Amino acid sequence: MSARLFDHIDLRVKDREAAQHFYAQVLPAIGFRVDKSEKRWGLFEAEGEKAVDFFGFTEEADFQPNGNRIAFWAESRNAVDKVARVIRQAGAKNIEGPELCLDYSPGYYAVFFEDPDGNKLEVCCRESATVAE
Repeated sequence: MSARLFDHIDLRVKDREAAQHFYAQVLPAIGFRVDKSEKRWGLFEAEGEKAVDFFGFTEEADFQPNGNRIAFWAESRNAVDKVARVIRQAGAKNIEGPELCLDYSPGYYAVFFEDPDGNKLEVCCRESATVAE
């Protein structure tokens, strides 16, 4: 069985050009360094020869953000801090952290933010298994 559990994220945005500008700064900092965007959609892939994870977004004129959150893995607190600097420069909205979130699990460290269209995102690392109570 493969170590990959997710293949891709296919996100909707209200303004494709604004999303392209934002994600072209943020996604490479997370690990999606190959930009395969075209006129109709944004598409960033992880590096690799075979099938790789990718993050895509498409414009939808009547898009409304919801309560869903997409969380990306970081290898360390230092990596979370680096992404936090990038998202601030890229114009992320409603930034919280980076901070320890001990209610989630011991050693859980994350930055929470929204893209220009209000999609909720997070970059986190954790030192232990999730806690479900």
